[in-house]
Amino acid sequence: MLSALRCWLTGCLMGLGMWLPAPLDAATSSTFQVTAQIVAGCLVVGGVTYYGALDYGTQSALSTGLLSTSLGGATVTFQCTPGVTMSMSLDGGQNSASGTRNLKRTGGTQVLAYQLYRDAAYSQALGIGQSVTVSYTDATAIKLPVYGRTQLPGTLPAGTYTDVVQVSVTW
Repeated sequence: MLSALRCWLTGCLMGLGMWLPAPLDAATSSTFQVTAQIVAGCLVVGGVTYYGALDYGTQSALSTGLLSTSLGGATVTFQCTPGVTMSMSLDGGQNSASGTRNLKRTGGTQVLAYQLYRDAAYSQALGIGQSVTVSYTDATAIKLPVYGRTQLPGTLPAGTYTDVVQVSVTW
């Protein structure tokens, strides 16, 4: 009897084995895709809130000379993907009137008109709100080309004359 039971169990188990699926081979290697999309653009290097200063220096109140300067100090630099077109526009400053930018005496109402240019020859004026292309030869060291000129009248009271101009840069 025991032998018959063993036989029956062996037969059942063998029959069951025929119904079970055969083991599958496991995949030991496969592939996956890696992608990246690189977009053109620019990077602001050296701070984003202060683009430099136009400083006409210290002058006598009696001076009547023409003063010229360029954007200097701790100026911001841009880095752009080669071929990216970068543009800038400048507002009229805090003291503009009738389409003219003005330096205003601290604590007073006197103003000194000044003009901004985008070239060292002072031949390409930067109008208020005018968008201009920023030319560059080195895409890793782009500086904003801003030059200023003012004519001293020789009649202004002594004091510190200032203005703040908002610059917008796009690419």
